[in-house]
Amino acid sequence: MSVKIPNGTTFEIAATLSTAKAFTAISNAKPAVLTAAAHGLANGDVIVIDSAWAKLNGRPARVIDSDVGDFAAEGVDTTSVKNYPAGSGAGLVRAASGWTQIAQITEPTANGGEQQFLTYGFLEDDDDRQLPTTKSASSMTLPVADDPAQAYVAVVEAADEDKEPRLVRANLPGGATIYYYAYVSITATPTLSRNNIMTRTITLSFASRPTRYNA
Repeated sequence: MSVKIPNGTTFEIAATLSTAKAFTAISNAKPAVLTAAAHGLANGDVIVIDSAWAKLNGRPARVIDSDVGDFAAEGVDTTSVKNYPAGSGAGLVRAASGWTQIAQITEPTANGGEQQFLTYGFLEDDDDRQLPTTKSASSMTLPVADDPAQAYVAVVEAADEDKEPRLVRANLPGGATIYYYAYVSITATPTLSRNNIMTRTITLSFASRPTRYNA
């Protein structure tokens, strides 16, 4: 058992995603292996997967075991043919580049992700029952000190403008990394509260579940 504090965590945003590369097949395995001719990806590249499998669509991953015609998505488990029907998961991948630190973050806040329930009962019951359904939409807010000179500002403002999701990663103390695929927005003007630093708020609205890699 161990506990950690988040001090020292850094966030980065990828400025660009490459042109989409098609993969013609994906295995039911852990890690999943994607078949893609002349994919050009190297071990360690960070990708987002667009797949016909809904549970995989929009999933960030790191490339491992890259070969001439295929590569594996580290940590991606597609062994369940119930969730990932065999032979039907082909799609596209795009690689992230131009990572830029989102600097001077004050107090991040995670929102949503709570389990939702269906509550029901039978006529003869004295007590209601619950079944888990979906989880609520998830997002994260990153208040940042107002500093237009920071390199990330242009990247975040471009994401706010075009409304296209971006890859974002959190580098945790101890070496763990969490990758998010999210719609990114930022408030247009800073807060103006006397005796407090001026801040703007970046919001990450998650388009898929994050992927975490432990050190």
